[in-house]
Amino acid sequence: MSPLSVNRDRLFASLEALGAIGAYVDDRTGLRGVNRLALGAGDAAGRRHVVEQMRAAGLTITVDRIGNVYGRREGTRPELAPVMLGSHIDSVETAGRFDGCLGVMGGLEVVRTLNDHGVRTLRPVVVAFFTDEEGSRFGTDMLGSAVATGRIPLEAAYALRDREGRAVRDELRAIGFLGEADERVAPPHAYLECHIEQGPVLRAAGVRVGVVEGVQAIGWHALTIVGKSAHAGTTPMGLRADPGVAAARINLRLREMLASGRYGDMRATMGVISARPGLVNVVPNEVRCTVDLRNPDDDAMRRAEADAIAFYAAVAAEERVQISWERTARTDTVPFAPAVRERVVAAARARGMSWQAIVSGAGHDAQEMARITTAGMIFVPGEHDGISHNPRELSTRDQCGDGVDVLLDVALSFADERGADEEGGR
Repeated sequence: MSPLSVNRDRLFASLEALGAIGAYVDDRTGLRGVNRLALGAGDAAGRRHVVEQMRAAGLTITVDRIGNVYGRREGTRPELAPVMLGSHIDSVETAGRFDGCLGVMGGLEVVRTLNDHGVRTLRPVVVAFFTDEEGSRFGTDMLGSAVATGRIPLEAAYALRDREGRAVRDELRAIGFLGEADERVAPPHAYLECHIEQGPVLRAAGVRVGVVEGVQAIGWHALTIVGKSAHAGTTPMGLRADPGVAAARINLRLREMLASGRYGDMRATMGVISARPGLVNVVPNEVRCTVDLRNPDDDAMRRAEADAIAFYAAVAAEERVQISWERTARTDTVPFAPAVRERVVAAARARGMSWQAIVSGAGHDAQEMARITTAGMIFVPGEHDGISHNPRELSTRDQCGDGVDVLLDVALSFADERGADEEGGR
């Protein structure tokens, strides 16, 4: 393990500086949150800030055709596949300062630490941030990394539109991040991502580092339910075709599925429910809603998704409405490489840090990179029961520092590793 340690004050200051971009104050709580929706003004400003910090650390910048940004520190053998450290800086509309940003600024802090100590690595080290990991604006999560690894074709990504009809390609051009580099990333030697847990498990257990075993399966559906608008006071209940009732029944059905025990450790959420025309005294003629299904068991996930889809058809017939739906995201469980998990454990032990194995409930860019290379993640706990996607999101200076110290150790172990891509092998 490396005798080096990162500068925790500098790391936390860098997170605070990025968190000031796209910041807002929540009217109800007075807390400061972050709103950097992908490819909007806040994201553009955040991107320019991070690129400036990368350049200041001596990194060479490349922007690809989906707007992914790569900052490269050369190794003594520049022809070898690099070690990549990364995550995202886009956010949901009600974010905190740490989701994704810890992986990017933590990766940059690793580079700064190597620079401080004059460390040359055999392999190049690349710090990356990927476009629209959240999926909050264009409806498809891990967009940039999914394009980079070939799961989503570039033209399909370009064609995605937000609620105002703005297309991804046009928005990339508008903010100055429609790059020219090939969107398909060459497989790195390893990909590592340090991230806040976004949940309560590590904090409740009192451990300092999470060794991430993998990511659970995720499925997103976008539903459009069309009924018949009518006067709320004059239309008898038995003569209505109310899409609001259909949406409510689907939402309750999800809860019943969870309670049944037939689908394992499933989570289900209807996060968007939007009625039109949205008037208090009018039966809506249309409801748009979403279904988010997650499960650490692929077979249980497939059963749950099939049963939910069958219920859409049944409730449409019973409520006399039309339901159309599309799958906006679908990934199976993704196990992370044992080589990464083992090195995270070794690094934590060497530094005297307690650790725990954990499965990620959220999706991450690392799951896309696992398609093409040895990939894994390090989790750090969060305060306030690990709340995330919320202004109360907080991982402390030392919690962040613990994770990035481990990231440094694991990155160096891979960056100085010989392999099949080096002449003569090991």
